[in-house]
Amino acid sequence: MERRKSTSFQLFKGYMFSLPNYAYILLSLFIVFCFAVLYASSLNYDGKVTLIVFAIAMTLWITTKLPAGYVALGALLLIILLRGSDTSLLYESFSLEIVWLMIGAFVIGEAIKVSGFANRMMEAVISRSTNSNGVLFYMMAALSLLSIFIPSTSGRAAITLPVVKELANVIKDKKQIQILALFVPTIILMTTSATLIGAGSHLIGVELLEKATGKTISYLQWLIWGLPFAVFISLVTYLVVRFLLVKKSSIPLSSAEIKNQSMRLKKRKMTKDEKRALMIIGMLVLLWLTEGLHGYDIGLITIIGALAFMSPKFGLISWKQGIEAVSWNLILFVSAATALGINLVDTGVVKWIETSIFQLITSFSDFSTWGMLCFILVVSITSHLYITSHTTRAIVFIPGLILLSTSFGFNTTAVLFLGLVGMNYCLTFPVSSKALLVYFEAEEMHYQAKDLMKLSMVLMPVYFISMLLFYFTYWEWTGLSL
Repeated sequence: MERRKSTSFQLFKGYMFSLPNYAYILLSLFIVFCFAVLYASSLNYDGKVTLIVFAIAMTLWITTKLPAGYVALGALLLIILLRGSDTSLLYESFSLEIVWLMIGAFVIGEAIKVSGFANRMMEAVISRSTNSNGVLFYMMAALSLLSIFIPSTSGRAAITLPVVKELANVIKDKKQIQILALFVPTIILMTTSATLIGAGSHLIGVELLEKATGKTISYLQWLIWGLPFAVFISLVTYLVVRFLLVKKSSIPLSSAEIKNQSMRLKKRKMTKDEKRALMIIGMLVLLWLTEGLHGYDIGLITIIGALAFMSPKFGLISWKQGIEAVSWNLILFVSAATALGINLVDTGVVKWIETSIFQLITSFSDFSTWGMLCFILVVSITSHLYITSHTTRAIVFIPGLILLSTSFGFNTTAVLFLGLVGMNYCLTFPVSSKALLVYFEAEEMHYQAKDLMKLSMVLMPVYFISMLLFYFTYWEWTGLSL
């Protein structure tokens, strides 16, 4: 028995001493943090449990390779087991609007893909291009339009990959093909800010904003603020890629191939499925834009659209196809992580942080709008460097940005929007986005990681300056002001 204990102790001791130095620092800081929270007299038991468990989850998201959904769901269960909340925290997490909106978005994306409408848009790129620069420009235009129809960035990447492979057969130059493989996911990410449903992080942020302040951002309002910026930054990205990566003499495309592609498109009329997909999407966009008139939120409208696409006779996909198209791993993560964020508000943690941690900062009453704006943009734009998951970045940073804005008396809606648009920049590494990974892992047209790094080193400050320019011009003019 003594020998078994000794062996177990030796194994534990060996494991502890094999940890890297930074792990000991993080562990020490976490222990200090836990003691500070436990001895905080102004925070109740539920709040202490919620804050400590949230800190554990955040640490695991950032420092480990554990599945994000597994960590988030485990955190919810731990809060419940420690009596920090009742079981409704788990059960009601699936009742959030964002969960159903994302389920509907996955189904709609699959239906658009099956209908062939997205492929038609991409094929039109070839027929209108005479050289590789033309391919980039028309591809940018098509992807900007596609961002309104298909909410998921990874979904748009998956849909465009087969078409880009066809383009690769036409271009034939290896370097130009690699540039195209890098350009497409980059534009997919740059157009994310166009609509409210462009990324799950947008929906999480708006949900947290509504729970914390009672304010929200409608689909139409986001479109007014986000679409012009998405178009502008996409055009800037196109110019940067041309001057930074593309050769001075662009590669001419095969005239025979272009002619064949044009003839194919002219002969092939729109199918019934394509017309049906276009009609349903048109109705959905109209209902999203008029949310303020009819009173039904975009989550309900999206689910109705998903059901229309899966209807037995009128729809484009079966019920089974629609359900299989949903990324349930992401849905579980979003529902559990959003519930964690909301629970921070419900247990009083948000109020405690505002009055305690930010008390020293708020004493600086001369903190300017310029300083606040730069702080938001720097933190949000660089956040992809240390948190790879887009959704995780929203869960980690949005509550803090909301707290900071209320502490200084700034417009929380503006802070949220600016923070989310800043987080949409995630280029530097292939793991920074699923859209980048889709193309990076494509063996036939694998782009170079060094080209991505080179592009990001230029685009990151350009993105920062573009947001500054938009804020002091168009956004302030349209009512987005700190």
